Parts: sequence; structure tokens; C-alpha cells
Amino acid sequence: MLFFYNLLVHLLAALLPLLALFSSKLKLFVQGRKSVWDTLTSKLQASDKTIWFHAASLGEYEQGLPVIEALKVNYPQHKIVVTFFSPSGYEVRKNNTIADVTVYLPLDTQSNAQRFIETIQPELVFFIKYEYWPNYLNILKKKAIPTYLLSGIFRPNQAFFKFYGGFYRQALQTFDHFFVQNESSKKLLQSIGYSQCTVSGDTRFDRVVGILERDNQLDFIANFKNSQTTLVAGSTWPKDEELLLYFINQASSDLKFIIAPHNIKAEQIANLQQRLQKPTVLFSEKEGKDLSSYSVFIIDTIGILTKIYSYADIAYVGGGFGHPGVHNVLEPATFGIPIVVGPNYSHFAEATALVDLGGCVSIQNTQECEEALNRWIQNEDERYEKGHICATFVQMNKGATATIIKYITNTHQL
Repeated sequence: MLFFYNLLVHLLAALLPLLALFSSKLKLFVQGRKSVWDTLTSKLQASDKTIWFHAASLGEYEQGLPVIEALKVNYPQHKIVVTFFSPSGYEVRKNNTIADVTVYLPLDTQSNAQRFIETIQPELVFFIKYEYWPNYLNILKKKAIPTYLLSGIFRPNQAFFKFYGGFYRQALQTFDHFFVQNESSKKLLQSIGYSQCTVSGDTRFDRVVGILERDNQLDFIANFKNSQTTLVAGSTWPKDEELLLYFINQASSDLKFIIAPHNIKAEQIANLQQRLQKPTVLFSEKEGKDLSSYSVFIIDTIGILTKIYSYADIAYVGGGFGHPGVHNVLEPATFGIPIVVGPNYSHFAEATALVDLGGCVSIQNTQECEEALNRWIQNEDERYEKGHICATFVQMNKGATATIIKYITNTHQL
């Protein structure tokens, strides 16, 4: 099976440059990997001690961030190497200041894996949530480099737990310990013979709790809000925007709306702006304008949505009409804001829990969206009550990072 896997990876490596001619995302995927080796050799010395974190994309990076920050405190002599698989993670966080080196993960060929691991010489390795690259994991195992899974989550329909999943189960043998989000994940691992597992919870709760301790002030958002009831719609896709546009265009003039689309391509932003019938301003065009005079603020940039949520009275989190589903509901939840999402949220335990608790409501069409938003706009007491449910839920689930760090520091005297 490994032979056919390697054959497929080499075939993919040969095809990617051609496919990249037709996809801007694949172009970033291919071009970004060309500088990996030069970056590593320029930023790392043979004598450096390193700890390696791998994240598939942006969400996994944010999930691992509390652990990265804590390990920097506990092992200050070590350099942190962060790798990404996806451009949507790397391109947003390539200039982060928490890691000493941030690069794309080279494709999982045997030669790439051998060269990468020999170059960075990690003393500890952390894969965040998922992604199991056989060649990297096999070499880590052969070199006896301690390897951990952070905030892992397992489901019965995954290949690990099927009769044909032997190849995938072998990938799990590398890990010295699994830190998983819930008891059901632990039981699934135990069912296939893996007992080195701790239910630590989800480190994202620690991440969003930490947000409350930071400066979230944005003067231009405060000026726009002007003390009026404000809906923040974050990470929206066209289907989300279709529902919101209908509501916004007929909403009262004393309501404010902030839309932060998932895709900020100029043509899509222009299309969104043209369909709005309320005074609308773009983030990129805000300078010199009286922001308080506008009803809609479109955020055509990245990196500030979390701070913007701190100004929301109600949040709409996008992605719930697509697959795999809704985006991060924990960021608005930590600020004590009631949340509206689309119908596809069941793959995300935190969203499911908040819907069950009542702090989050799932809608399927324009009418349900209008009813949910109007209820919370008109009933301030209910809005505060549902927001309090969200904030309490976040606070009650923090602590995963402390559990992980305690285990790591007790196990490894680096």
C-alpha cells in the first residue's frame, strides 16, 4: 500500500505545476514550496534545538497557538518551526511572530520527509487536529522523535476504524500520545488498540479566552457603530450573503451591519456592495469618511474579524450552507454574543453544543434568518441571556492547554 501511495504522491508532484496554471490557489501551493529549503537553511543552524508544529490550515494553526505560546515559555532555548499544508493558512500567517520559522510542508515523498526532518532536527513534534502523512510519520518513528497529536477528534466513519483501514491505522503508530477533544474519540482509539490517550479538550477554547485579555479596540469600528445595535456577519459565503442582503435592505435605519466575507476578491466585494441598498463603506476606502453616517461596513481585508466581534450585539457566522460547514463560532461566543448559523454545523462539536444550549440558532432560509435576527434585535433581555450562554460555555471548556503542557513538561526535560 505504501508503494502505491508514494507512486500517487510523485504523480501529483509532477501534475501540480501544470494544474497551477489554472488555479491561483494551486499556484501559491506550488510556488510557496520552492523556497522552503532556502528558508530553513537561512534561519536554522545545525546547533539549534527545535520543536515542530504542523497545521493543515489557518484553523489548525489557531488551535495550536496556545500550546506554541506555552512551550516557548517552558522551553525558551528552542526554536519553533511551524509548517502549513494549505495556502489559506500559510499566506495569512506566514509573517507571524510566534514561530522562528514558518514554511509550507514539502509534499510527503520519502526524500522530502527525510530531508526536512534531518534539516530541522526536531526534539518534539506536534500535529494539530489531523493530517497524517505516512512518510513523515514513518521517519519520525524510526528516529524515535516524540510525536503528539493535539486536539485530535475521531469519528466512526473514518478509515482508521474500517476493515480496509490497516494502512491508515499504521500512521497512528508514530504518535507517542494523543490529546483528544472528547471521550468518544478516546474510545474509538482504544477500540483499535491505542491506549496512550488523554481527553484534554479543545485548545481553541484557550485561544479564544485569551482574546479577552488583549486589546480589541478598533476606533474606526467604534465610530461606525456609534452606540447602535450592530450585527457582525463573519466569514460569509454567497449563500449567507443572499439571506443577509434581503434582511439588511429592509432593516430599520437605526441598525448597523458589518460584513466580513470569507473571500475578499475585488469582483465579489464589488458585487456585494452593488446589491446593498443601504449606505455602504469599504474598509479599504474608509479614510477621511464619516463612518457613523453609513449603515453597512464591508471588511475587504483579513486579520481583524476577531476584534470586530467585540463590537457585535449579534453575530452571524458563515459557512453553514456549504461543506464541511460553519466557520469558527467560538470567537464571537467568547465575547458573549448570540450567534446565527446555517444548517450545516453538525461536524463541529462546539457549534452543536451551542445550538443545543440555545446560545446559537441554526437557520435554513430567508424567513428563518429574518425571524431569528428580529427576535434578538427586538428583545434585548433575550439577546443578553443567549450571549451569556455562549460566554459561559467557552469559559467552562477552557483548560486543554494546561493539561497538555503539564504532560509534556513532566515527560520531557529538554
